[in-house]
Amino acid sequence: MAALNALARPKAEKLSAEWKGTSATGGNTKNFIGGEFVESQTSEWFDVVDPSTQTLLSRVPQTTDSEFEQAVKAASEAFKTWSRTSVIRRQRFVIELQQLIRENSDALAASIVLEQGKTFADAQGDVLRGLQVVESAIAIPSNLMGDKLEVAKDMDTETRKVPLGVCASIAPFNFPAMIPLWTIPMAAVTGNTLILKPSERDPGAAMIIAELCQRAGLPPGVVNVIHGGVPTVNAICDHPAIKAISFVGGDRAGKHIYERGTSHGKRVQANMGAKNHAVVMPDANKNLALNSIIGAAFGAAGQRCMAISVALLVGEAQAFLPDLIERAKKLNVNGGFEKGADFGPVISPKAKERIEGLIASVQEEGGEIVLDGRGYTVEGYPEGNFVGPTIVKVTTEMKAYKEEIFGPVLVVLTADTLDDALDIINANKYGNGTAIFTQSGPTARKFEHEVEVGQIGINVPIPVPLPMFSWSGNKASFLGDIGFYGKGGINFYTQNKTITSLWKAEDAAGQRASVNMPTHN
Repeated sequence: MAALNALARPKAEKLSAEWKGTSATGGNTKNFIGGEFVESQTSEWFDVVDPSTQTLLSRVPQTTDSEFEQAVKAASEAFKTWSRTSVIRRQRFVIELQQLIRENSDALAASIVLEQGKTFADAQGDVLRGLQVVESAIAIPSNLMGDKLEVAKDMDTETRKVPLGVCASIAPFNFPAMIPLWTIPMAAVTGNTLILKPSERDPGAAMIIAELCQRAGLPPGVVNVIHGGVPTVNAICDHPAIKAISFVGGDRAGKHIYERGTSHGKRVQANMGAKNHAVVMPDANKNLALNSIIGAAFGAAGQRCMAISVALLVGEAQAFLPDLIERAKKLNVNGGFEKGADFGPVISPKAKERIEGLIASVQEEGGEIVLDGRGYTVEGYPEGNFVGPTIVKVTTEMKAYKEEIFGPVLVVLTADTLDDALDIINANKYGNGTAIFTQSGPTARKFEHEVEVGQIGINVPIPVPLPMFSWSGNKASFLGDIGFYGKGGINFYTQNKTITSLWKAEDAAGQRASVNMPTHN
């Protein structure tokens, strides 16, 4: 049986000893229902394994129907009081939570390294980007303010933002801390209750966050965590008590959840696949452009929906390719706790097989594999799901360009002009993110106005907006009308209630008595 190495073992033992809902030493992951960590009574379990060694870390339950109903009931009951709790009290929860996340960020990061395979530094970034949403949610008393206007004599109209009810969040494997932290604080501070379903591949971070919510003073039932695959997802889509669903993941699941959820009258936001292009102009700062693309393409082994997966070299910038290849070759692929590791394994053997199949398709279709990461071995990790840095030259008709690879593979296209590059990007069905590297203001201006992508970086490779803004991926990358976090997140988790009141001044009680002779006029 595979075993964790000397770096990972003490981390796993510490997690198992200190946290109630998760295990990293072969025990069971629990449900979190009504403020209690509860052992599931299921007969169906998913194995969570370390992608570097295939060591069994935990078993995740396929939450039973009755357990799911218990979670919905707990959330429904908690909503009755939490929705009427003052906004100052709800703010206090996120103030406490942000401090607890800071104090326990190493535990969260260690869980991510063990279950997902990221490097420790990258896992800390996963936590930090989620923490920023928690910190942003602290401004809820100002951000939840409504509008009021005297529309006629003694008549006022006001609009309030009120919570929806029980909401659900379905999180992906690639950001096991960040995505729960996109949804938990936004749902809670707006007065909703939440049922979270983390990925069955790496639920540990979500279970730690649930315990931190409890320590931060969140009442029982406001956040519940259940587990499972398709049956759990379908139960979320179908249950009449659940009013909204937030999803991040792949195209197939996202479309299914959007269609099934909205058919039951639910509000759904679904962030899905991507094919993010980085345009490199001839006048770009070469060092900045190449380092940025390397980091954005290969960080987290390319398992990011905002990864730069296509480098579009324009004109004379095509001469940058040899240097790009040389820099990619120098990346250190290793276990996530190893010092100096740049990226680790992909999530599963199946994912590795799919990625290597897409690399092979390049040659089959007449493209060129200029840096081949297939068959990559890492000393000390013979069973790891490693794919080395890979760079391929293709055309837009090839499978490796059309499909989201979700691995450490950079696709390279060439274009003669900026207009040609824009045509390529705008013809792509996805619209999550894009970037341009140039030192020309007019070039950047033209690009940002004409590119049909929701999130644009100018000399910035991964232009994910900070939480004071909102996620704005578009086209086939997003289904729904309202984005994640920021003002969009507040709007997603609230509905407007408009009240018009008439209180005539002449009817006011307590007016002075008249002592004049009544005339009966």
